[in-house]
Amino acid sequence: MLTSRKIIEIDEEKCTGCGQCILACAEGALAMVDGKARLTGDVYCDGLGACIGECPEGALRIIERQADDFDEAAVEELVRNRPAAANKLEHARTGAGDALLPCGCPSSQSMVLESADPVGADIPTGEIVSRLGHWPIKLQLLNPMAPFLKGSDLLLMADCTAAAFPDLHRRILSGRAVAMGCPKLDDIDAHINRLAEILEAAAPRSLTVVHMEVPCCSGFVLAAKKALEKSGRDLHLDRMMISRRGEIMEQVAVI
Repeated sequence: MLTSRKIIEIDEEKCTGCGQCILACAEGALAMVDGKARLTGDVYCDGLGACIGECPEGALRIIERQADDFDEAAVEELVRNRPAAANKLEHARTGAGDALLPCGCPSSQSMVLESADPVGADIPTGEIVSRLGHWPIKLQLLNPMAPFLKGSDLLLMADCTAAAFPDLHRRILSGRAVAMGCPKLDDIDAHINRLAEILEAAAPRSLTVVHMEVPCCSGFVLAAKKALEKSGRDLHLDRMMISRRGEIMEQVAVI
């Protein structure tokens, strides 16, 4: 039933899509859609404004307008089914099919990053700039349908290589898409499944596994092989091994 009551309003011009308001809304009334925070339904917003103080841009305010009554039962149902609801919203935003993340975490929002140092550009000697071209970078957060993965030169990197290799951005990341994880401490089967989904959906033109010299780290090579078999893709696979001292010890073709 429509009544005149207080309800949240979002200024899309000011909203940067940081997602802080979503985390602050216990009722689940807000969601990320097309990179902006949106009200998912009037019935979910109690109009108290707990989310307002979390917005760093001042994009939220309480207004009074005609809106459906706040429905506590609907909120309870939404919260109870929040993972499914998040998946549906992510599907609507990205078209990711079944390969969806069971969370509404802003860190999972796919985006292409504009580099301050395009490949091949001249920069002043000694100046260090990022060559990272996208976000997120964690394998389990990557959307297989993300545009930056399509036809890419894909890196499957063990987490420790980023800390060990001093020239990571210039010599390894530049011009490539990256997926990171730990072959020892993470769920390796989950990594194999997600990588297979990416290989199948994005059809990258190459795959390189970057791992440390320690034996457990080479498990990513086997994971990459299994993902390739699972995806049915016939793809060139390289392996790059990094020493504890930050040197490239070996770079060879695996397949």
